[in-house]
Amino acid sequence: MIRITVYLGVFWLSSLWGVGSAIAAETKAQDIELEIGIIQRLGAAPIDDRDPLIEEVTINSISGDSLKVSFPTESESISPIETTEVVLRVESAPLTQLKLAEKLVLSDRATFETAEDSANSWEKLGIEVEVAQPGRWQVWAKRTVYNTPLVRRWLLNSLEANGYDSPYLDTDVLTKEPQILLEINGREYNHDEVEIASSKNLIEVNTTDQPESAHLYGGSLKLQPNAHGEFTLVNQVPLETYLRGVVPHEIGPNAPPQAVAAQTIIARTYALRNLRRFAVDNYQLCATVHCQVYKGLNDANPTSDRAIAQTAGLVLTYENELIDALYSSTTGGVTAGFEDTWNGSERPYLQPVIDAPKPLWDLVKYPLDNEPAFRRFLSLDRGFNEVDRKGVFRWRKTRSIANLNKDLRKYLQKTRHPLADFNTIESMKIQRRSRSGRILALTVATDKGKLQLHKNEIRSAFEPPRSTFFYLKPIYNDAEQLNGYAFIGGGFGHGVGMSQYGSYNLAKLGWTAEQILAFYYPQTEIKPLDETIVFWRDNSPESISKN
Repeated sequence: MIRITVYLGVFWLSSLWGVGSAIAAETKAQDIELEIGIIQRLGAAPIDDRDPLIEEVTINSISGDSLKVSFPTESESISPIETTEVVLRVESAPLTQLKLAEKLVLSDRATFETAEDSANSWEKLGIEVEVAQPGRWQVWAKRTVYNTPLVRRWLLNSLEANGYDSPYLDTDVLTKEPQILLEINGREYNHDEVEIASSKNLIEVNTTDQPESAHLYGGSLKLQPNAHGEFTLVNQVPLETYLRGVVPHEIGPNAPPQAVAAQTIIARTYALRNLRRFAVDNYQLCATVHCQVYKGLNDANPTSDRAIAQTAGLVLTYENELIDALYSSTTGGVTAGFEDTWNGSERPYLQPVIDAPKPLWDLVKYPLDNEPAFRRFLSLDRGFNEVDRKGVFRWRKTRSIANLNKDLRKYLQKTRHPLADFNTIESMKIQRRSRSGRILALTVATDKGKLQLHKNEIRSAFEPPRSTFFYLKPIYNDAEQLNGYAFIGGGFGHGVGMSQYGSYNLAKLGWTAEQILAFYYPQTEIKPLDETIVFWRDNSPESISKN
């Protein structure tokens, strides 16, 4: 069990936001400082293939202020440098001798949640591990423990001898490595760790040559090495300030106030629940959809700021533990259970809920793991919270076999699957669904053999599906040859927890933030954060799959 203690003074006030007089609408808290990786791979290939390579960053003070730049690894006798601008550049420096960069990858997963479950399983076998995100999420044999080529190979051979065929060595021999050059007041400096602060706790960061593209961040900045031999720019920012850069981007600028309040409580809970996410890199959270979208203070607005102030310190709990505060854009009419999307122990508060203000479907009588029932449910398009989301609540996407081949090949190469050299897909078939209709297993037959994709890996393997809430329809050419598939489904995202667009509708109908959260997260309780609340517990399963 892990606890983080926060000392709070609580003032009980009635709330215009609907959180209720029995719940703290305003909490005076000793604010928690978060560490957010705002540029995770400076000068290196980004985690997401769609993101640009960033090799230069310009950091400025705001008007009337200045920056103080210090180097924490140097002697304390070196005084901070005062300036209004710092330019960070990454360059490759040749090594005087070859350097081995190697790690033993135990498993490779699409999401942190499933990777952490896998890590818990490996630990049950007595193997010390760490979770990292070089691209996809991976579980590594802990590098400080398995710290020589001989020890790593001994462990790999032992695992293979016992039937575990997924682990592999990721080996690279380096001839050069990145180094940071800083330009400050016309001089160049070379330091691996840099701290940048300002008197007003406001700093501009720009990764382009367009001044209007700069992002304004609260708090301070730190440049530091990461677990991948590269550098990360970290924003050290108070929790409530961080929320000002999250809530407007996650819920959108046109959300009703009660939906914004619900999103704020969930975003605060999510941040505190996930502080361990990037422990391997020595920071806590990212600024992308792999955590919560965080873009600094540029788009902070009165509605979200008011919600943050009115709900200050409030979190969502289950049995006095922060919930796994997952949410997505659009559910398609029914939320998914946690275990429908990821591996791990069941969350009682993350179970399927029909996403409608009034009863429309009985999941007990007509569970959506039944294919005819599922297709009948997908034919419904009225009465749900998200019906106004045209092209998202319900969708149909087609893709040719040639493009599906490209999708699958790229996925199998990333995961080092033995069938990555296949030539063509011969058929695709959904094998199992969950009670919420999400696909649990999909079999793909290729000319080199069959493989099975599970849960969220299906979205990683193919471009078309916006969710795992769909069925397949084969498309044939005039010669009755398989030419592609239509993906016919609903929703956008994993579908677990609160639907952001569903919360829009409920708020418009007069639901309070408290009611919205109780609807999407049954059995939970909104509480003011205090020293008794557990942030998270480790849940280690008894066994591990061998593939």
